[in-house]
Amino acid sequence: MSISLRTYTVTDTQAWEAFVAAANNGTLFHERKFLGYHPQDRFLDHSLILEKSGKLKALFPAVDVNSGGKRSLVSHQGSSYGGIVVCEDLSFRDSYDFVETIVEYAQTAGFERIQMTLPPAIYQRRVSNYLDFSLIKHGFSYKKRDVSSMLTIEAAPEKNLERFSATHRTAVRKAIKQGVSIRQSEDWSDFYDLLRDNLKIRHNVQPTHSLAELLKLRSLYPDRIRLFGAYWEDQLIAGVVNFSVNQDVVLAFYISHKEAFQHLRAVNLLFYEIVTWCHAHNFKYLDFGIFTVDMDPNFGLGRFKENFGASGVFRDTFELNF
Repeated sequence: MSISLRTYTVTDTQAWEAFVAAANNGTLFHERKFLGYHPQDRFLDHSLILEKSGKLKALFPAVDVNSGGKRSLVSHQGSSYGGIVVCEDLSFRDSYDFVETIVEYAQTAGFERIQMTLPPAIYQRRVSNYLDFSLIKHGFSYKKRDVSSMLTIEAAPEKNLERFSATHRTAVRKAIKQGVSIRQSEDWSDFYDLLRDNLKIRHNVQPTHSLAELLKLRSLYPDRIRLFGAYWEDQLIAGVVNFSVNQDVVLAFYISHKEAFQHLRAVNLLFYEIVTWCHAHNFKYLDFGIFTVDMDPNFGLGRFKENFGASGVFRDTFELNF
């Protein structure tokens, strides 16, 4: 059966959201609600819908951009992850045909490049490499293979604690002994000040989101975006902003702390309490995010995450030039 393709319009929103929610690899970052929070003039949306026998079978959230002098069809740049969103029962034939259809469409539409970043494998309900194979078979190559640190949520929080390095276990006990407390927080402004100052000092960059954008996202996803704060004498000294990306994975999107209070080891206790929360809410993985940027590794950051028991999974970006 042939695959048909068309561009997304606002009338497709309800069907799009329902498909992402039930998809094998759908995430918060694929939802129109998330993609739509950006100012309308920031991106030129060129998302695609693929159908078979009149039924929606796949989605490709994408934008039309000029990249390196080439008109490019790119995974939506307002998201951490993109790629082709597919059903849980994806067949090999369909995955092959989806990629072929997108490639043919892009060429006909005048694009000179396709680029997409797939979610790591842990974001799939049923692990499948059908799409990876189909992309490579149709001429895509790896533009980059960054590594994200992921932590498996064990049968009990104490089991996760056993996987912490000895220094991290000691740090958890030290934080508790010195009176650090952890709670879900609404002190977004205080955390943002801490985050902005930290990024300025360490990397001379600004946060991905403005405070207004972060608060807007929080209002859109009150049950999926949370701030966990570490407090000492009622002062916020560290925090982690978590995105519950789908039913299985929590992503630690922002992590920051006050250097002056580093000796209290608040971040170590923060993550132990977040692991405990993940266990209580039946999540399978905690994604600490990448410690490589364009495949340039930050060994210290990678080791810090490994000390919580984390290991690495690929966050792949594929590219095809015509």
